[in-house]
Amino acid sequence: MIGVTASAEAQQWEPLPAQPPIPADNPQTEQKVELGKILFFDPRLSEHGTLSCNSCHNVMGSGDDNRPNSIGMHDARGGRSAPTVWNAAFQSAQFWDGRADSLEAQAKGPITNPIEMGMGSAEVVMERLKSIPGYLPLFKAAFPGSPDPINMDNLAKAIASYERTLITPDTPYDRYVKGDKSALTEQQARGMQTFAELGCTACHSGANFSGPSSQAGQGFFMKFPTFAGSKYDNQYDLLLDTGRHAVTKQESDRHLWRVPTLRNIALTAPYLHNGKAQTLDEAVLVMAKTQLNKDVTPAQVKDVVAFLTSLGGTFPAQAMPRLPLTVGVSIVPAVDPHLKTTPLSH
Repeated sequence: MIGVTASAEAQQWEPLPAQPPIPADNPQTEQKVELGKILFFDPRLSEHGTLSCNSCHNVMGSGDDNRPNSIGMHDARGGRSAPTVWNAAFQSAQFWDGRADSLEAQAKGPITNPIEMGMGSAEVVMERLKSIPGYLPLFKAAFPGSPDPINMDNLAKAIASYERTLITPDTPYDRYVKGDKSALTEQQARGMQTFAELGCTACHSGANFSGPSSQAGQGFFMKFPTFAGSKYDNQYDLLLDTGRHAVTKQESDRHLWRVPTLRNIALTAPYLHNGKAQTLDEAVLVMAKTQLNKDVTPAQVKDVVAFLTSLGGTFPAQAMPRLPLTVGVSIVPAVDPHLKTTPLSH
């Protein structure tokens, strides 16, 4: 039987619940989840019909796009890496800076962000959706009590409902803490002990490895880097983005970041908020030094990385949805007014 020492066992290891928190004002229904899935995959929610939610949060993969910075409308780049959507339902705040207090609030942001999906306003989004006849019966089924069901709040509620189905509870780690001591390899169990003894659980605790459970909107934040001044500050541009401070303008929030989940972390490279760390081994080295002020050995890094791989779960199967169609007309712009064209040569 493979096990960890008493010191690591003293840590409150928690399995992931089978269901995430569900807000009282947005109960799950089959119709709402199905509508949310369709919206999540529909690129017509972007200005030129080229980007969907799934473009940056690919649920056919690791829930992100494995890029340091996502590609937005007009080839724009944001300054931060796209977080995974898998298990995001267990986060009490969304985005790296925690500016959205729920999945519903988060779902609205990228659609009208000019460097993401680029729709000019919520009104433009609704006008487009209402021009697609097949959406009205879907919204009516999902929100039967709403006199005008196609609205931005209902769009966000539907997408959030779908995202609450995107959880991966069946991992080797979960089976281990539920009593199956053969679920981890010897190295993974040793890495679990190292993870606790180094102090990683000061931030990455709880069932989602993103901090203690909190009410919606009460995000769990940590300063990064906590121990500034190492070589990693410049090597990984750790001080360029001020994190939550950029939203609140409060000096006390400078370089505060919402603690991300570590579930499926082995699949979501590159790492850090800016995607500057190319490998998980690098990320472990950086975090140990900047957050714990510890220089870890290569053996410790390998053991911790082995443990982190045990946080990868079984992904629920995702079938691509059929989108409501328009007949005889396209609703996306025929010409991109931002596109620079070159005259044809003869």
